[in-house]
Amino acid sequence: MGTPEFAVASLNALVSAGCNIVAVITAPDKPAGRGLKLTETAVKKYAVEHNLPVLQPEKLKNPAFLDELKALNADLQIVVAFRMLPELVWNMPPMGTVNLHGSLLPQYRGAAPINWAVINGETETGVTTFRLKHEIDTGNILLQKSFPIGDDDNAGTVHDTMKEIGAAVLLETVRGLANDTIKDTAQSGNAGDLKHAPKIFPDTCRIDFSKSVAAAHNLVRGLSPFPGAFTSLHEKTLKIYKSKKIADTSALKTPGEYDTDGKTYLRFACADGWLDVIELQLEGKKRMLTPDFLRGYNFSKN
Repeated sequence: MGTPEFAVASLNALVSAGCNIVAVITAPDKPAGRGLKLTETAVKKYAVEHNLPVLQPEKLKNPAFLDELKALNADLQIVVAFRMLPELVWNMPPMGTVNLHGSLLPQYRGAAPINWAVINGETETGVTTFRLKHEIDTGNILLQKSFPIGDDDNAGTVHDTMKEIGAAVLLETVRGLANDTIKDTAQSGNAGDLKHAPKIFPDTCRIDFSKSVAAAHNLVRGLSPFPGAFTSLHEKTLKIYKSKKIADTSALKTPGEYDTDGKTYLRFACADGWLDVIELQLEGKKRMLTPDFLRGYNFSKN
């Protein structure tokens, strides 16, 4: 059960290892693009190419879907980047349902673990396989693997690393369950020490320059390439996809004010330094490097 490209790596690992995939469950086709053409999910495209049966339920409690699911007689269900399942679905197979989550649980439970790990300046993250239960991301842990987050990593690069590591850990989990060589462990940790990963909303993406330059830079990294951190430039939305921290506080302006030579740099004042903009996109314009943007932008007319 999965939808985006992230889930394809896991499905491919299972198929390549010879696992018997009795069916793939994914989201229904949706209109996309200017022509609103019906578009298949990444998981469906892969499944069709590999002649795997595909189910696309609108509602997971639909009796017809539940009958189809039960008729598959699956031993185990795998969930990677799908949606919340009702108990009558996740509790159906004799071996239960396993989920691959993009964090080292119990840290970063929620919808956007990759984004929040980078936004919070973490230097390490990882993947966890666990058994589904009622409360989201709280089930017993099966396997975990960590990996570093580099200073120049963003949500996109962490995502790409994670999908490959996650696929390998998931395959190891399935083999361990099949061979009865893996035991689950209850999640531990004090509620007050846990960091959460809620859904990203537009307000999350607005840069608060009254905070440290590190916080602003991490927000940019954590929201790149999508949905993108933003601020305003002459009453237009300016998305920032890549930035650099400048600790120099000389000639520092009021947080949020910009400084530019009109040719090579554009930077915004933060509480303790400058956020140097490397790659950006002004409302109505293409995404580009700052020098390219400055060559076509007249600050004196705005």
